[in-house]
Amino acid sequence: MGLLVGIVEGWSVGDAVYFSFVTGLTIGYGDIVPRQALARALAIGIGVSGLFLTGIIAGIAVHAMRRALSDRDTD
Repeated sequence: MGLLVGIVEGWSVGDAVYFSFVTGLTIGYGDIVPRQALARALAIGIGVSGLFLTGIIAGIAVHAMRRALSDRDTD
């Protein structure tokens, strides 16, 4: 989606990837911002996807820690 935003906005590939990482990780520096309505809608999608992905990664990490601690306690 980040590359699509970059195409719509006319950004370089590097700027598009940077924007998608900053938006997906919900950092939002604001140094590169989309101006077109379609690009803004895609940016919302990137942000929401980033929230879900972060939640999934955190959930996996918590599950792995619980499993490791419970395995340690049973030994």
